[in-house]
Amino acid sequence: MFYFTYVLQSDEDKKHYVGWTDDLESRINEHNSGKVKSTSPRKPFKLVYFEACESKSKAIKREKYFKTGFGRRFLTNRI
Repeated sequence: MFYFTYVLQSDEDKKHYVGWTDDLESRINEHNSGKVKSTSPRKPFKLVYFEACESKSKAIKREKYFKTGFGRRFLTNRI
C-alpha cells in the first residue's frame, strides 16, 4: 500500500494546497466536491505534483517539508 503527498492548485486563486492521503483520486474528488472545509471556497483544483511513499509517516513528513521555506522552493522548481 502506498501513501501519497500531493499538491493541488486552485483554479480560483492559483494558490497551492499540500496534503497527504492513501487514496489520491478519492481525495482530489473530495476537494473538488467541496467536502474539505479548508479548501471548499477555492475549488476547483487540479493536481500539479504528487509523490508516492511507502509509509504513512513518510508521507506526513514530506507534507510538513513542503510547507517549509525549503519545501516551497523545491516545489516551485518542480512545478
